[in-house]
Amino acid sequence: MFKDSKAFSGFSVNDLAKAKEFYQTILGLEVTENHGLLTLYMAGGTNIIVYPKPNHTPATFTVLNFPVDDVEKTVDELTQRGVRFEHYDMEQLKTDEKGIVRGNGGPTIAWFTDPAGNIISVLEPM
Repeated sequence: MFKDSKAFSGFSVNDLAKAKEFYQTILGLEVTENHGLLTLYMAGGTNIIVYPKPNHTPATFTVLNFPVDDVEKTVDELTQRGVRFEHYDMEQLKTDEKGIVRGNGGPTIAWFTDPAGNIISVLEPM
């Protein structure tokens, strides 16, 4: 039924202007704004819709994952741009001083949030 449909994802934010600035300036994505919605243009032709929601509650899961060649280099660059990385100290999920999880059987990965509190990751594909 949907195998030929070009599906896309979307998520909410509480401040569209802050989100546009973050995704465009900090993350360097192509972003357009039309009819009160943002469109994030991703490599490979995928688009993601970001919409304002007055009673927005940040997602408690990762809404966007960016595969990168070098997580540590990316974390360093984003940190210089003012991004703060999440730190976890749980039995199965421990980050280092930069907020990076390494060598736990999964990918090298780090998480941060957008201005609305939505969780985003950078990870090295396995």
